[in-house]
Amino acid sequence: MMKPIVIGIAGGSASGKTSVARKIKEAFDDTNSVTIIRQDDYYKNQSHLTMEERVKTNYDHPFAFDNDFLIEQLQLLLEGKDIEKPIYDFVNHTRSDNTEVIQTCDVLILEGLFILENEQLRNLLDIKIFVDTDADVRFIRRLKRDVEDRGRTLDSVINQYIKTVRDMHSQFVEPSKRYANIIIPEGGKNTVAIDLLTTKISSIINSNML
Repeated sequence: MMKPIVIGIAGGSASGKTSVARKIKEAFDDTNSVTIIRQDDYYKNQSHLTMEERVKTNYDHPFAFDNDFLIEQLQLLLEGKDIEKPIYDFVNHTRSDNTEVIQTCDVLILEGLFILENEQLRNLLDIKIFVDTDADVRFIRRLKRDVEDRGRTLDSVINQYIKTVRDMHSQFVEPSKRYANIIIPEGGKNTVAIDLLTTKISSIINSNML
């Protein structure tokens, strides 16, 4: 089996990274050749901390992630080996006891806030994408997601955005856009960009099969 193509998708919180990743995967569903890995699942394990201590963590800073572990597992996948990927529990603010077995594949999509911010991660990427969405749209999406899907309160989401999310985006996420090969405005709604990407990926897969 050929070495997987690794696509990195970065962008601000709730910019549409996941939507872009899913659209790409859907285009190849009949081949089962695309796997998505979320950087969010590699938040550091905080089981040794109390809940009071866990909620004080700045989850929008690169230091909140166990990138060494992520890189280690990516390298195993690139070597054709399966991994046991962690799953993060956003309600309890720590790593879940459950894991997910990820098998090697043709295309590996890695999506997360700091995929392009970390030089070691960048060096593993064949295609670097930045999803660029207006701040007000991102905030509304994040508010809806965190309340409905992650069990957060309205006040906690707003406070986190004001205290950390906005500043961390300006300091770490937005500057990483300069490393992107492709910038996609408005995420998964940009069908032209998605079509161009899937065409490019198809050509790479076909060339690898020759």
